[in-house]
Amino acid sequence: VHLIPVNPVREDGLNPKSRKRIMPDLLTEPPAIDPVYEAHVYCNIPSIAERSMEGHAPHYFKLVSVQVLIRHGDRYPLYAIPKTKRPDIDCMLVPSRKPSHPQLEAFIKHMSKGSAAQMDGSLSSLPHFPSHSLCEMGELTQTGVVQHLRNGQLLREIYINKHKLLPGDWTAKQLYLETTGKSRTLQSALALLYTFLPDFDWKKINMRHQWSTIFCSGSCDCPMRNHYLEEEQRRQYSLRVKNNDLERIYVDMAKIVGIPTRQLRASNPIDSLLCYFCHNVSFPCTKAGCIGMEHFKVIKRHQLEDERERQEKKLYFLYALLATHPLLNQTVNRLQRIAEGKKEEVFVLYSAHDVTLSPVLSALGITEARFPRFAARLVFELWQDGKRPKEHFIRILYNGADVTFQTSFCKDHYKRSSKPMCPLEKFVNFVKRDMFLIFNSTSYYDACHRKAL
Repeated sequence: VHLIPVNPVREDGLNPKSRKRIMPDLLTEPPAIDPVYEAHVYCNIPSIAERSMEGHAPHYFKLVSVQVLIRHGDRYPLYAIPKTKRPDIDCMLVPSRKPSHPQLEAFIKHMSKGSAAQMDGSLSSLPHFPSHSLCEMGELTQTGVVQHLRNGQLLREIYINKHKLLPGDWTAKQLYLETTGKSRTLQSALALLYTFLPDFDWKKINMRHQWSTIFCSGSCDCPMRNHYLEEEQRRQYSLRVKNNDLERIYVDMAKIVGIPTRQLRASNPIDSLLCYFCHNVSFPCTKAGCIGMEHFKVIKRHQLEDERERQEKKLYFLYALLATHPLLNQTVNRLQRIAEGKKEEVFVLYSAHDVTLSPVLSALGITEARFPRFAARLVFELWQDGKRPKEHFIRILYNGADVTFQTSFCKDHYKRSSKPMCPLEKFVNFVKRDMFLIFNSTSYYDACHRKAL
């Protein structure tokens, strides 16, 4: 007897396998773009222990430096949908409330003490942890704190416990810490450092303030970068105008809320809706009806299509090369100094935003990478070959996945090498020289000031 498997059909006539999964299994990717699945990935709700590839190398390799670029954790929206009640989310830290972390209570106690930390400029006036019973706009949530307590713990197990990157009696000079001037980025950095450092000591925390979200420091004057960003924004606008489904959804939502469609669009509803979604709070309702999952799916799907077109059209890539050169150049200079034997700044943490991380991924050529989720982390590891101590290699990891050989400068190297990483000089040549080739230039200044062809 040949038994032929038949998919059961439900009473409503639908094949159960064709339904969108509301709670996806994050270890197996669905084949097509599923906006609900992608939104879950973006939320990054702390649940299962993460599998990560950080710190993996042949036994004779020595880890000499780690540089980490993070996006802040889960936050309250930056925009409100007009004429609706703001999502009711509590930003007080309560260890007994989920999601929590074994060290959350100790973290709150430690952060409550007056700190002897060196904080640049306006950073010293920012709170060290979120503490409002109704979150303020853009404020880090308890979920956001827990995400980075977990990041710090994961990195500590690998880099401190296993690879002994920092000794128990570490000094301030071994760290380089920099954050933008938002409470959510400062608090995310402190949460990660609290669980990462062998012993969190306020006196050794010297936090630098970066006023630019692209971390361009003293090299921010770049007219061509602004030109490509404007072109990219035009592309975004044109894609949005062509999307009839999106327009219909905006018109419908504007009617529900009772405002002009133009005003609803300007309030960037996806930012607010993602907060409702990530915190499992019902979307807002008015007397005219409710904003629902269908509205959310269409807007989220458009966002995903926009990301895909952004990759294809290359305007964002040109912007990204110029936007991220100062940060990548600083990274490369530090790696070179450490490779030459300098023992300072062996652990670096930049606490930043999606608009910092996204162009870095694009500039490096990591086209497979998802848009930075809450508490995303990009890690640069520097390794010394124990058999040939003058030779140094880098590994690049994004959210625990090894993306070294997805980079444009090391794509082909692994085919010719037995080592599971990229020679440092390939990264150096890319940042110092190859980043400018597409602009027919030989330097950052020249690429920034040369008119587009």
